This record gives sequence, structure tokens and C-alpha cells, in this order.
Amino acid sequence: MNFQRHPARQLNRKASTVAVLLLSLIVGACETPGGGALGGSAESRAERAALNGEYQEAAGIYIGLAADASGAERDRLTLLAVDNWLDAGDTVRARNAFRGVTQPQGGELLWRWNSTSAAMLLNEGEAVRARDLLESLSRQSLPPDLRLRVEALRADAWFQLQEPTRAVELLMQRESWLDDRRSIDRNRERLWNGLLVSDPRVLRGAAEMATNPTVRGWLTLGSLATATGQQGIGWSNGVVHWRERNAGHPAMSVLDTLEIPEDQLLAYPRRIALLLPLSGPTASAGKAVQNGFLGAYFASAGGLDDRQSIRIYDVNAEGGPSAAYASAVEDGAEFVVGPLLRNNVSELANNILVPVPVLTLNYLPDESLPPPGLFQFALAPEDEAVSVATRALQDGHGKAVALVPNSNWGRRLLTAFATEFEGRGGTLLDYRNFTTESPDYSRTIEELMGLAGSVSRYQRLRANLGSPLQFDPRRRQDVDFIFLAADGAAGRLLKSQLKFHYSGDLPVYSTSSIYAMDGRSNSDLNGIRFADTPWIIAPQSWIRYLPDVYQEYWPEERRLGRLHAMGYDAYHLVAPLFAARNGTMPEIDGATGVLYLDASGRVHRRLAWAEFRRGEPVPLPGDLDAPLRTIDEDGTVLPADPDDAQPWYEETREL
Repeated sequence: MNFQRHPARQLNRKASTVAVLLLSLIVGACETPGGGALGGSAESRAERAALNGEYQEAAGIYIGLAADASGAERDRLTLLAVDNWLDAGDTVRARNAFRGVTQPQGGELLWRWNSTSAAMLLNEGEAVRARDLLESLSRQSLPPDLRLRVEALRADAWFQLQEPTRAVELLMQRESWLDDRRSIDRNRERLWNGLLVSDPRVLRGAAEMATNPTVRGWLTLGSLATATGQQGIGWSNGVVHWRERNAGHPAMSVLDTLEIPEDQLLAYPRRIALLLPLSGPTASAGKAVQNGFLGAYFASAGGLDDRQSIRIYDVNAEGGPSAAYASAVEDGAEFVVGPLLRNNVSELANNILVPVPVLTLNYLPDESLPPPGLFQFALAPEDEAVSVATRALQDGHGKAVALVPNSNWGRRLLTAFATEFEGRGGTLLDYRNFTTESPDYSRTIEELMGLAGSVSRYQRLRANLGSPLQFDPRRRQDVDFIFLAADGAAGRLLKSQLKFHYSGDLPVYSTSSIYAMDGRSNSDLNGIRFADTPWIIAPQSWIRYLPDVYQEYWPEERRLGRLHAMGYDAYHLVAPLFAARNGTMPEIDGATGVLYLDASGRVHRRLAWAEFRRGEPVPLPGDLDAPLRTIDEDGTVLPADPDDAQPWYEETREL
């Protein structure tokens, strides 16, 4: 069975869902019926800190008290410190402290030790073991405060096991034992956060089976939230209808704490046209975007009061982008998405006055002025290079060298990287171009890393001395990292040869093209950091099941996952752009990144980051507040459109 991460370990970037589900409630009077205060001023201070969410401070007080205590009292205080460290997400301190507490022989202290042990297991994803331990505990005659704690942890376990109905029932029962508003609100917050880390499909199925209307209301709302990521028209309109159907439901208090954009409720186009190349050499790309777009629609349509109609036009069959746009307007479209190819976008922008707003799926040339009502969303390789520059500087690397292909694509990436990197205070020391015609990049690397000069100095010295010398080439020492623009095949060779040429210790940053998803081993890429879409390397909870679904139903599109993500985000951009006021749009936590709109009508993205470890991409934490822009590409050569000034290069590289 594949377990989801424990609710306490889920962090959401949005303020409306930033609360972390507590792994364990603080043992004390805060949720004890009758609520007495803990004895001792220091312990009372620790309790107040915990109630205020200052878990590190509370843990510090408890562990300090434990250091001055002995025997059972020391163990009790240590367990309280462990609980608070878990609540703070400090699992290292929690684990180390818990190891110092020997399992008691019996009594109340054993119960408390077992409850903390269960919390540790849940934090490590061991939901079955935690559940079994907690079920046994629940049959004991526990003190009221410990009973509340155990029931909360039992609910956490059932959430983690994807049994949300049981979890909701337990927390509803637990609420009936609470007698103060603050504790009730915290209990509902815990329930809500448990729903948010559940699979939306599981929640939907559980809601259909639920007979208790209160339970069904929680599950339905949770399904809506997890399916939409609490954003977009599916969420905002769905909340309106949920409120109408669930008057007086306890989840109303949770909704009151969330930021739901009232001004955008019901403001969405009912008729959408999608213009894509569905025949010809780029048909596979068009179909991948189409599948992503429709997937987003079906995930959101349940929350709409009036179902949208989506009409799809094959740009090639219609006679070009302008003709396809005209047909869509004549058919009553209120918003148009597409076209996809760069030359088609330019043709459309030059030939129409945009009576109906349009979101193109590529950028116009920088020197082109878009007509009013035309928005642009693209997977631009230059933006990947910009994100590399930003991330490297955030990581403390201020001096770079670059290896880029001797191609138009490589030169564009080098220009974008150098402009951003040096504009932010970095220094590009040197660069070299490489070609893919030969697998031997030795000379290129030697020149870039200063090894050629080291060898020349050795040869001169040997000639002057007339005898052989012990010699190890020495690369230049002024470099902090390497910017590598390459696809997977070239990247594997370059990374291996960098290691051979005494440069394997330098950090390497790359674009998403390095992750070709071509079925070959990526072990030679270990250590390389690269920017990519969340869909590919770290899907958010509301889309985490979609890549697998697409892989199952469209296996031939496996390497087009980034285009699925693009189509998914394109759908979710329609409503906010349709309702945009004064050229502004709220940020969207999308499948291709965090989306935001600039003053020229271009939609940009803040990207996710990963690093190859043991041949697999591992997500990295990122500074999502950094002013990154957009990215993307994929990896299989398609025939170039002869009318396109920027032909496709390896699937999505040159959309």
C-alpha cells in the first residue's frame, strides 16, 4: 500500500492552507474538559507557548525542566518536549530525545510513552503500526487529556491510511467532548488539514457512500478542495453551492478563515474554444495539451453552477490560426485558448483585433506589441536559464562558467542566463560551445576549465628540465558552478567527462531538457540540479495522481508530460484572465509552476527544482518568493514546420 505523507508534514504555500496539522496535541489542560492549569510556573509558560503555536520554545522549556528532574518526572517532561518538537517539525530533536526515554513498565506513563511513539510512527509514514498501537490504547481507561490526544492521533492514522470517513467520525466524536470554542476550532482545523492531504478520488468515493449528512458534508468539501487546490472557478463556485446545500454545517467555521475571492464567483466564460494543431507534424504536441486541458476541466466542472462547453478546433484543418479564431467567434466562443506554435501566434496577433479575449500558448517576439485582450502563456527555454541564474545566486554561487550547444537554442539560453546572472551581481567568467556530432568533449572542457593551460605549462617545464615530472592537471579555482544547457544524452557524456577532467566537484545547474525521460539510466547525471514543472518532479497534492493517470491512458505521451501540465494550467488561467481587472490576476499554484501575470499580458512561472540522486530526480526546497519567470521543453525531435521561424527542437523545446 502506498501511504500519503502524514498530515502534520504537509505544508501549503497559500496562506489559506498554511496551517500544519498537529501531530500531537499538547498534553495539558488546553483541551481537557474543565481545563485546569498545569502546576509550576515554568510548565505553565511552556503550555502557553504551545497554545500560541510556539512549539520550539515550549519544547525548550520542557527539556530544560527534564534536565533538572529525575525518574518518571524526567521522562514525562521529556515526552512533552518530544511532542512539541514534532509539532514544530523538528523530527531530529524529537527522535534524539525520545531515544533517551526507556519504555515504562506500566501505568499512565506507559500510555503517554505509547502515544508519543505512535506520533513518531505517523511522522515516519508507519500508519499501520501507529494505528494498531493507538487502537489498543483507546481501549484503556485513559485520563481525559490523554484520551483526547489518542483520539486525535487515531484520526491522523486513518487519514494517512486513506480512510477519511473513519477519521472524520473520530474527530466529530472528539469534538463532542470539548467544551471551549478554541479547542473546538482546533479540532475542526485538524479535521480539515487531514482532508487536505487525502486523495480527492478517495474523498469523492467516501462522500458517495456516507449516510451521515455531517460526515458527507466534510468529505464533499474536502474532495472539492483537494481536486482544485482551493483555487480557480471550480473551487470558488463549488464553495457557493456547498454552502447552499450544507447550511449550519460545522465546516462553515473553517471556510470563514479561508480567502475565497468573492469578486470572481460565477465570473467565468461558459463557452471556450481551444485552437491546437491536431494534424500534421506537431499533432502529438497538440493532443497532449488538449488532454491536459480537458483533464483540468473535468476535475473542476463539478464545482460549476453552469457547465462550460469546450469546442476544439484543429488549426491546420481550419486553414490556419486566423480562420480557426474566426470560426470560434462565429460559434459563440467567449474565450479562446491557443494557438500553440510560435508562427501561428504571430499570425493571429497580426491579423485580428481580438473581439474575444485569447490566451495564446506561446510568446510573441519581444519587439511585437500584443493587441488588447491577447494574453500569452509559454514554455520558454530562456526563462529556464533565468531561473538557473536566480537559483544559483540563492545557493550562494556568484561565479559561473557555461557549457551550451553551438545552436540558436544554446545561444538564446546563454544570453538569457548571462543577462540575468550578471544583472543580479553574478559573474560569468567564461563559456564554451559544444556540438553533438562527437561524443568527445575533452578539448572543450579542458579549455573552459583552464586545463589546457596547465598541460602547456607542464610541457614547457618538462622540456626545460629535460626529464619527466610527477604531474596532475589542475583546473581553474575561481569557479563556483557550471551552467550546463544540454539534453539528457549530451548531459550524461558531459557530466562524466567533467568528472574525468578534474571538475566533478563543481555544482552543475541545468534546464529541464537534462531530464529527457527517455528510459535510459540517469546515474551519470547524479548531482545535477535542474528546474522543471511541479507536474514532473513534485506534483501538488491536488494533481499528484494525474501524471500516473495520464501515463496509464496515454502511454505514448509519456515524454510530453510537460505539455499535459501546460494544458492543465491553460484551463485554470481562463477564468482569472476573463475576470482580470486592470491587468491583474491572482497567483495560481499551477502544474507548471506558480503562475503570475506581468504588465504586458505575459503569464510567467516560478519553477520547482530537483537534483539527480541515484539516477532519480529528487525534489528540492525552493525559494518561491524569488522573482523567477517561466520555463520548459521536453525531449524528442519533431520535424520542423517550414513556416515557423523557430522550429521545434526535441518536442517542446521550441514551441
